[in-house]
Amino acid sequence: MSAKKITKSNLTVNKGIEQPDILNVKLIETIKKQAKSNYKVKDFVNGILSGDIKMLSQSITLIESTLKKHQDWAEEIIEQCLPHSGKSIRIGITGVPGVGKSTFIEAFGKHLTELGYKVAVLAVDPSSRISKGSILGDKTRMEELATDSRAYIRPSPSAGSLGGVARKTRESIILCEAAGFNVIIIETVGVGQSETTVKDMVDFFLLLMLAGAGDELQGIKRGIMEMADMIAINKADGDNYNKAILAKAQYSNALHLFPPAPSGWYPPVEVCSSISKMGIKEIWDSIKKYKEFTESNNFLIKNRLEQKKNCMHDAIMQELSNRIYLDDKIKSLISACESDLMHNKINPYKAAHKVLSVFLNNEAHFDCGIQ
Repeated sequence: MSAKKITKSNLTVNKGIEQPDILNVKLIETIKKQAKSNYKVKDFVNGILSGDIKMLSQSITLIESTLKKHQDWAEEIIEQCLPHSGKSIRIGITGVPGVGKSTFIEAFGKHLTELGYKVAVLAVDPSSRISKGSILGDKTRMEELATDSRAYIRPSPSAGSLGGVARKTRESIILCEAAGFNVIIIETVGVGQSETTVKDMVDFFLLLMLAGAGDELQGIKRGIMEMADMIAINKADGDNYNKAILAKAQYSNALHLFPPAPSGWYPPVEVCSSISKMGIKEIWDSIKKYKEFTESNNFLIKNRLEQKKNCMHDAIMQELSNRIYLDDKIKSLISACESDLMHNKINPYKAAHKVLSVFLNNEAHFDCGIQ
């Protein structure tokens, strides 16, 4: 038997890293500590109103918890903080992946804190649909702002609770405003469904774009551009500056083709650099002009009232979803329907109708006192 020829390979296999736990261990430990503490709702509320960041963070943790006890506490805290909220300018910031949202927010946030504002950044971190885990790395990308005493950064996973991102973020805004933050920045995951949700909870919607990344007007959907109160061409430094100026002209011309915004505001287009800080002041000046403009024509108040109405409808849908999916009997029925679906014994629409019929019948019996 001849010896096998051994060929040396140029392929090097590096040792991989250990996969993180799908559970947020720090969050769980925080919740356990709170459960053992002697804190009461009034302690959380008093802490928030006095600007205690620790109490603010723990209260937001209660909002994100799925435990019934914590949800009850969170509702009471929000109820008592509501009268102290609503005094900030709420800014939503979105953009295509790689546009530099976190770097821009750090430069923008530092500019505001230097002017004396208190800035809260609520960053929605994308969660894996497979592992349900999140990196929650916004604080590492905003090191300078994270250590600013006038700033607060709270990254939250986009999955992991039945309440959903929209509800958690709306409630976090209320607590941050009650804690004295007068500029609230919400960073979205990226261009997609989350933008429509965020638009419905902010006063001003800023869209960040890149120059020189292909056909500028094909780089983003028209629907997102129509939602924007301003478009900023980011990374306008070095060789990119001239490209950014050209992109600014293209977007400005395109915006003329859109119907007028409900606010009556015409969205400006700016160029900026988060590295050199060029354009950051101009963007804030435009946001202040927008606030003054929408206050003068009462659109700001009308918009917030409309957002409250939409919030109520969202809460109704979430509550229905929670009741259905947290009911043990309904969960068993859903599992049975899933099995029938896999064996082609039922179609999806009939299965859904069956689940809802049983749920509504159970609710009717409960309301009538029938056991």
